Amino acid sequence: MKSIHTENAPAAIGPYSQGFEAAGLIFTSGQIAIDPATGNVPEGIAAQTEQSCKNVMAILKAAGSSAEKVVKTTCFLADIADFAAFNEVYARYFTSKPARSCFAVKALPKGVLCEIEAIAEK
Repeated sequence: MKSIHTENAPAAIGPYSQGFEAAGLIFTSGQIAIDPATGNVPEGIAAQTEQSCKNVMAILKAAGSSAEKVVKTTCFLADIADFAAFNEVYARYFTSKPARSCFAVKALPKGVLCEIEAIAEK
C-alpha cells in the first residue's frame, strides 16, 4: 500500500490520508469543498461541487490516475434537494459515468453541502 498526498488538494482535517493506492486501485478520502490554496469554502452547491471535484481530480492525478479511470464514486449531500444542481457539475467531471451511490446525510464536516470520494484504476 502507498499513501497519496498532494498540495493541490486540502490536507486531511483528521487522522486519515488524502488517498491510498492498493492492489492497482486508487481510493480517495471524501473530498469536501475546501480550496487548498486559501482554505476557504465557496458558497452554494454548484461552487462546492466544483471544488470537491477538483480536489478529487488532484488526488487522482497525484496517484497517476484520472477521471476516466474512476470505477465508483460515493457522494454525500447535506440536502437531497441539491441533487439536480450537484449532478449538473458532477457530470462535467465524471464523463465516463462510473458506478455511484449518492446519499443525503444529516451534516458534513465544516458545514459543507457535498462530499465526494472515488475509487479508480491506477
